[in-house]
Amino acid sequence: MGAGKKAKNVAKTTKGKVKETTGKALGNESMEAKGRGEQMMGDAKQAAQKAKDALKH
Repeated sequence: MGAGKKAKNVAKTTKGKVKETTGKALGNESMEAKGRGEQMMGDAKQAAQKAKDALKH
């Protein structure tokens, strides 16, 4: 996996986790849901990239 893409995906997952936690702390369900969505997108992109890399080898 390219280091740049990996870092981008990890950052998206981390950003989502922060957003979810902040939403919980503030009682903001919308922010919490957006955070979970960002985490899922980051995780999905990481998984797709890993599968793509596995097929190359």
